[in-house]
Amino acid sequence: MSNNPNIYKPKLQKYIMGTALVIIKIMPKSPDVNLDEIQDKAKAVVEEKGGKKPSTKTEPIAFGLNAILLNFAMDESLAVDDFQNSIKEIEGVSSAEVSDFRRAFG
Repeated sequence: MSNNPNIYKPKLQKYIMGTALVIIKIMPKSPDVNLDEIQDKAKAVVEEKGGKKPSTKTEPIAFGLNAILLNFAMDESLAVDDFQNSIKEIEGVSSAEVSDFRRAFG
């Protein structure tokens, strides 16, 4: 190999994934389940898996049952299924499904 500075060396380009905004709708098993406890555990799961800025709000469904809407940002290279499956394993959660997934701009 030559140490000639005039030899062309290709530059390797690093690809950067974008940020996605995700909303996961969490349904509790019954109206008697402690929603605050589920919210705290869901936020902890998001931060543990690499999500950013988790926030929650409740949405009334019917007959005293409330759903939890979990909002957070994540790198697009991460799998949203990992977040969803981990949240489903929280005690008192009946289901967790992605209700919105979109790319963040700016």
